[in-house]
Amino acid sequence: MDPNWSDSDVLNMRAALVEAGLAASEGEVPVGAVVVVDGTIVAAGHNQSISASDPSGHAEILAIRAAAQSQNNYRLSNATLFVTLEPCVMCVGAIVQARIGRVVFGAYDDKAGALGSAMDLSDSKALNHRFETNGGLLAEESGALLKAFFQSRR
Repeated sequence: MDPNWSDSDVLNMRAALVEAGLAASEGEVPVGAVVVVDGTIVAAGHNQSISASDPSGHAEILAIRAAAQSQNNYRLSNATLFVTLEPCVMCVGAIVQARIGRVVFGAYDDKAGALGSAMDLSDSKALNHRFETNGGLLAEESGALLKAFFQSRR
């Protein structure tokens, strides 16, 4: 584990891992997310694309929606999003629209990750918002959940 991770970063990612476990128990791809404002988790979400027949039902989108409602503001500039898998292009779009200040993710996604793996949109001049990105926190645990899920499907 990177020595620069704070104890609260680890605790928040563990909360996102709990959400990922809920997704797995529901037959969803095990990705979980939490949104933290001023040190407090204000919203959580896990993948629900399959059960909701909703391609936008990613953990990040659901957590951001819930956070915006809890804060009564669609702008979340003082928020940190913790997610167990590197966000995709769609989710980065939502992060930008919500003006999330920081994103911390677990496992890298070489196929669809949009914060450094397949591409890096975190500092794109094409987008009107920049945010801090930190990847790899509890990556092994996040990756193990995903690996077990996909192995069970084969």
